[in-house]
Amino acid sequence: MSDPDWSLYRAFLAVMTEGSLSAAARALGLTQPTLGRQVAELERGLGVALFTRSPQGLKPTDAALDLQPHAQAMATAAGALVRAASGAGDTGRGVVRVTASEIIGAEALPPILADFRPRHPGVAVELSLDNQQQDLLRGAADIAVRMVRPTQDALVARRLADTHLGLYAHRRYLEAEGVPATVHDLKGHALVGFDRETPFLRGLMQRLPISRDDFTLRADNDLAQLAAIRAGCGVGFIQHGIARRDPALVPVCPGQIGFRLEVWLVMHEDLRATPRMRALFDHLAEGLAAFLATSQP
Repeated sequence: MSDPDWSLYRAFLAVMTEGSLSAAARALGLTQPTLGRQVAELERGLGVALFTRSPQGLKPTDAALDLQPHAQAMATAAGALVRAASGAGDTGRGVVRVTASEIIGAEALPPILADFRPRHPGVAVELSLDNQQQDLLRGAADIAVRMVRPTQDALVARRLADTHLGLYAHRRYLEAEGVPATVHDLKGHALVGFDRETPFLRGLMQRLPISRDDFTLRADNDLAQLAAIRAGCGVGFIQHGIARRDPALVPVCPGQIGFRLEVWLVMHEDLRATPRMRALFDHLAEGLAAFLATSQP
């Protein structure tokens, strides 16, 4: 078995992600024949078949599925290497990758990052939105905003505050359908919630007289839920700090039901001495603390 270079694994990962040679080639900016040759070369180097053709496109073999997490780890390490090299020899320049939940990343961080740029124009920020925790120890990101206490060693973690959620609906919806007086009245209203069961949904069903079937609009994407509530589709949970920005969003059953989530800012301890990492970490801590102050009940 030979030792294929990284570019071949990169081609393999693109096909696994995109599902076809043509889509993978577009994603990497290559021609389809070039990408096909790279995948074939990787198969020869490893001595295994990675894909079979089907009417639905390329189907990964068992060997490809076994290889995927290791190739993904290589991609993560390569990304971390490039970010580390981007700031070598210059304390005021480089790339920092930040990961956060969908809602925090889309609703809370943009104005904070906009304020950061004039102060540190040489720093480029990569923002990754994912409700699943990315592994900072493996270099998937440099800084993370998390909604649960970190448990891994070798991480610098700062608890900022709690963010609180309550029920809200658009004024237009309430004018048309009436205002629920109690949480029990929610049974007669259009509710915005999750499709697949989540820990949040299980906890919600323990505290409210509702089930998944009561959600008239279901989406597993938090931003889609928020957009639906803003559009007047029904009643749903929003962080107070976000809902209070829009005067058309009205609290529903205030004080009767609510949730809170811890907010932590985390980075690998080896990065805290890197000036651009520390600068963004401290800036995010300050900005998020101000945002969370608006999210209290």
